[in-house]
Amino acid sequence: MSEKPKLLMYGLTVMKKPLPTINGVGPSCLRIMRNSSRTVLEYLTGRFPKIAADTWTSRMGNGNVVDENGTRLSPDSRCRAGGYIFYYREIEEEAPIPFEESVLYRDERIVVADKPHFLPVVPSGRYLRETLLVRLKRKLGLDDLVPLHRIDRETAGIVIFSHDLESRGKYASLFQRHSVRKMYEALALDVPGLRFPVERASRIVAGNPFFRMDEAQGPPNAYTRISVIEAKNGIARYRLEPLTGRKHQLRVHMAALGIPIINDRIYPVTQPSAEDDLSRPLQLVARSVEFPDPLTGRPMYFESKMGLDG
Repeated sequence: MSEKPKLLMYGLTVMKKPLPTINGVGPSCLRIMRNSSRTVLEYLTGRFPKIAADTWTSRMGNGNVVDENGTRLSPDSRCRAGGYIFYYREIEEEAPIPFEESVLYRDERIVVADKPHFLPVVPSGRYLRETLLVRLKRKLGLDDLVPLHRIDRETAGIVIFSHDLESRGKYASLFQRHSVRKMYEALALDVPGLRFPVERASRIVAGNPFFRMDEAQGPPNAYTRISVIEAKNGIARYRLEPLTGRKHQLRVHMAALGIPIINDRIYPVTQPSAEDDLSRPLQLVARSVEFPDPLTGRPMYFESKMGLDG
């Protein structure tokens, strides 16, 4: 009996891929959690109501929807608990992001990339090919590339990837054990009366709308050290060291201190949804990442070359 693939967040475990990577785009995967009388077509149209049944039927006819063994699925195939469906995401009109990433370091195990503002790390929503992961897969020819951590789409800076299955767990464990030191830089107002350095400790929870995070009463689950690097003309450059990794943590903490990061469209007040203003990037960059190599013990340090407008 063949071993079924495992599916964990960030792809940090070995997962069988019965469909190839094409131009940097690998297959997406769904797991059927329980038996159902529904057909695969009924399951997919229910899961993705915006995609027409004819579209799924066409994809199946082209052999682009398969199970974990690579067996082609038809519209009449039945759902099976524990089974997997592999398919390719398709986006008809994807706006190009006119900023380029760079590769700062590559060895036989990891890749360190410098991400520009506005570029997502992984495919999601309306972004597929215009993502750091797909661009790097296409550029470097590394089908097994996966990010070991992520930063917001609006944030620029360092992102580390693994492309070696055997060592991936050791590098991932560095992030899980908080053995990676990350430093960010941000531009915000220089407010007289605020004293630095300061450590912000608060409880961050999911907010409303769904993409927003809020501070709430209760034991702290987010910690950030904040200091001033320099200040001039009413604007300060801040050094931010997150000691935890909550979603939007730095943005929430800066706004809570009354110094929201320049060009932040979510905090402290969420602005109406609109197209990205590429001339006004969020003034936040993941400036550096430092950690001991888990295999050699050698200290590793990488620094972003992405700039801030200040």
